[in-house]
Amino acid sequence: MINRAALLLRYKEPAIQWINNTDPDDDAPEIELDRVNQELTVYLIPDRAAVDDDTVRMWVELNHEALLQNELSGWMTDESCWPEALNLELLNEWFDIECHSIIIDTSDEPITEEDYDDEIH
Repeated sequence: MINRAALLLRYKEPAIQWINNTDPDDDAPEIELDRVNQELTVYLIPDRAAVDDDTVRMWVELNHEALLQNELSGWMTDESCWPEALNLELLNEWFDIECHSIIIDTSDEPITEEDYDDEIH
């Protein structure tokens, strides 16, 4: 086990509507909710942030903007197309939050980190 928990943002229909409405390729097939939720980003967070639902909620409150920025930039790099307010209400409207507190590293390979500029703490 490692001293991390896993946080996942499971997409809801309003986020899918935004993705489909901002896609500049009018001929592209629409993205479907179940397809998007098959491959999610896993955010490793401090295990102390996953003690209970309240600590997970507090961590998300502190990091909601960076989480939203990361998710939105995966679909649209032009920030002028993003919703104006990247607030906690938007995160809760667009995503269900899952937290898994038991992470077991089954690999002998060292964990390496790529340069990443987001401000998630």
